[in-house]
Amino acid sequence: MKKSVYSICGMCAVRCPLKVEVENGKVVWVEGNKHDAGMGTALCAKGGSSIAFQYDNERPQSPMIRVGERGSGQWRNVSWDEAYDYISDKLKTVIDQYGAKSIMLTDRGGPFADLRKAFMKAIGSPNYINHDCTCGRNANHASKSVFGMGRTDFAYDLKNAKHIILFGRNITEAFKVKEVKSFMEAVKNGAHVTYVDPRVTNTAGKATRYWRIKPGTDYALLLGITNYIVNNKLYDEDFVHKWATGLSELQNFLQPYTPEWAEGETSIPAAEIKAFCHEINQDRPKVIFHIGWHLSRYRDSFYASRMLNILNALMGNIEVTGGLIYPKTPKDAGSGGLKSLAADIPAVKEPRCDCCDTTYSHFDAGAGMLQLAYQAIDTGEPYPVKAYIVHRHNPLIAMPDPEEQKRILNKLDLLVTIDVNYSDTAWFSDVILPESTYLERDTILRTDKGPKPGFSMRRKCIEPFYDSKPGWQIYVDLAKRLGKGEFFPYETIEDIWNYQLQNTQVKIEDFDAKGFVKLCAAPIGCQPDNIKFGTKSGKIEFVNPTWEGKGILSFKPYASPVEPPAGSYRLLFGRKGYQAHGQSTNNPILSQLLGANKLWINTAEAKKMGIANGDMVELANGETKGTIEAYVTDFIHPEAVFMLHGFGIKIPLLTRAYGKGLADQDFMKGKLQDWDQAGGGLALNECFVTVKRSV
Repeated sequence: MKKSVYSICGMCAVRCPLKVEVENGKVVWVEGNKHDAGMGTALCAKGGSSIAFQYDNERPQSPMIRVGERGSGQWRNVSWDEAYDYISDKLKTVIDQYGAKSIMLTDRGGPFADLRKAFMKAIGSPNYINHDCTCGRNANHASKSVFGMGRTDFAYDLKNAKHIILFGRNITEAFKVKEVKSFMEAVKNGAHVTYVDPRVTNTAGKATRYWRIKPGTDYALLLGITNYIVNNKLYDEDFVHKWATGLSELQNFLQPYTPEWAEGETSIPAAEIKAFCHEINQDRPKVIFHIGWHLSRYRDSFYASRMLNILNALMGNIEVTGGLIYPKTPKDAGSGGLKSLAADIPAVKEPRCDCCDTTYSHFDAGAGMLQLAYQAIDTGEPYPVKAYIVHRHNPLIAMPDPEEQKRILNKLDLLVTIDVNYSDTAWFSDVILPESTYLERDTILRTDKGPKPGFSMRRKCIEPFYDSKPGWQIYVDLAKRLGKGEFFPYETIEDIWNYQLQNTQVKIEDFDAKGFVKLCAAPIGCQPDNIKFGTKSGKIEFVNPTWEGKGILSFKPYASPVEPPAGSYRLLFGRKGYQAHGQSTNNPILSQLLGANKLWINTAEAKKMGIANGDMVELANGETKGTIEAYVTDFIHPEAVFMLHGFGIKIPLLTRAYGKGLADQDFMKGKLQDWDQAGGGLALNECFVTVKRSV
């Protein structure tokens, strides 16, 4: 028996629309959903490796309870009832002793997080947190401080842009299929691309201008660019006059930061900076300064992203073709939206453990700050945190200094991981609950914003191979065990879908034809007469008085980055287009492509140390040491070394990844509390290592 199922990929956080071919209960083919105009049948390597992962037995196959020390790898397989009993008994004890606020949950955020947020709200805890302190917090908060809107409140009309500027945004390897296709269409149409990065990436190969910047000086380059643009009026004066405040303050602040000054900090020639400014003046308003994605890099990344936002405003590119546009919502199409699963649950009045509603009230409490929650676990302030549920999130890889993390996590009474993989965090947990793979599970509906807003559905394609459950079922079951079943009265996924759709005219069967439902026939175009901003003034605020009142300067004087100590290098990290962080390194197909990570070393620096390409070298930060193969190249700044993230796996059951390469986070000693105080993102690239030829 054959069938085609429209669904949503789950091999990384992009979640592309798919068509899955099933024959006699087995998945035989996966491709992009051709009904999605931006997708077509294209699929990245991660999505293409879905079938290999589905038939891989090196993943959790039943609930497991730890029997040895945390991290010892000693487990016993148990039934779901026993696992639920164990978890609910522990949680009830924590609630009785400390209150429900002493429970926290983290995940990777995204369109399906509404279920987990509803669960935490139902049990009475305010402590839902996602991974974003290691990703986009600086960019999000920078956008909010300028526009009063977060980074996802804008979309990039890449395909129609005349000039795209990317600071470390390795867009062709990131890897969002629709975004890459749009970017490549712009390149094909002759768009200028300026790419800034200490390392040459695939994206640099598509650029019309590549600047190999000194690591840690992005903010300096942006100050030099903005200085020249403002002083020479190479910006949209009408737009700025109408929509922005604080231009004179910006101009006064910028005066010392000339292109000549920026050259001294960044090594980018002043003449090239000036030529670039004249070029974008010709190309505006179809100019896009990407405000950054993974900006957990330096201690001033918030201010670098803030200047990127200001430059977009200076280009007058808001809600214009080829610029930054508002992603259209169901409301824009005249429809109601999906009803949140938390809508009918009473509000939680307890304060957050990460203080994002008190001390750090300028931060977005919706995502929270995990490093501050760790501080609460460690110190018991503002109150004890004793139970931690981790859903498809791997902080022992994502966060720095895993040994320090383990010291803190050992203070918990309960650590539960819900995942489709054996992650480092799962391996250190008390209980592992195996979630069904994306091919084996239905998921709550998601909202799709864009020119044709609508909703989409992930449908189960096949029955689970092992004793796993879909996430929605796990949280419904746990809520009932904790006496909160009144807030989760669902018996089937259809019950959840109908609840979500109740304020719309859409029915479940409407998803059968394409896997998604669009709420308008024709695309909703740019609406420059409907420009709105979320600031108190209703305008773009170059100077934000609200944030200033909380001690966050709108314009921070530049401070040069700390130089690597003699004989040391700044450690940079990243990923490939066919790699989703640490979850790809054991995939039966992707592991063959990835092998082990290597250490990129500048050719001249390697020569000084007598290191040749392919040599084994010792990488060290204090007592933390490891051996890795050298990749000697001209294509990295001499002050830095680089490795792919997600390696150095220490779980013996993952036979394809175990012991291969090094883990960058292991070398980030003492960095768990080193973060950008203005934006909240961890400073993951403020780590220095030594390198020498291995004997």
